[in-house]
Amino acid sequence: MKSISRQWALAAVLGASAFAAAPVMAEDFRAGFVNTDRIFREANMAKSAQAKLEAEFAKREKELVDQRNALKTASDKFEREAPTLSETQRTSRQKQLVDQDRDFQRKSREFQEDLNTRKNEELQQVIDRANKVVKQVAETEKYDVILQEAIYINPKHDITDKVIKALNAASAASGSTGK
Repeated sequence: MKSISRQWALAAVLGASAFAAAPVMAEDFRAGFVNTDRIFREANMAKSAQAKLEAEFAKREKELVDQRNALKTASDKFEREAPTLSETQRTSRQKQLVDQDRDFQRKSREFQEDLNTRKNEELQQVIDRANKVVKQVAETEKYDVILQEAIYINPKHDITDKVIKALNAASAASGSTGK
């Protein structure tokens, strides 16, 4: 019986010391948060990637807009003239409009696919560089964990500004716009 009460006493002492040590352990744990959406909006590297994409795809986008407008004009003209056209002319023009629309739809899909592919490539470069910077900040400032998504974050744990500043400094120092 004495041995059981000694074990209980020992367990109580160890338990109490564990609870007393818990606040010390919690104070040593550092967590941070990074808002990736803000990085994509505000970091110079992300802005220059967006500008690069816009420049790269501007010509094709203009061609698509011009083709869509020409198709709309041709369709409107056909609607106005259809009652006065012979059956053969009406069928021929309808076929032309259908072919033009099919060509426009195909080019539009190809444009969207190409744009999405390039956007993903550029964003991946930004993500890779941002992750390196986040890791550097975490190691330098002794963070235990950095989160990218959360339902709620106390603003005092948000290190997004530090990451954006470090990304911008790294971009300026290397003279790079994303490579």
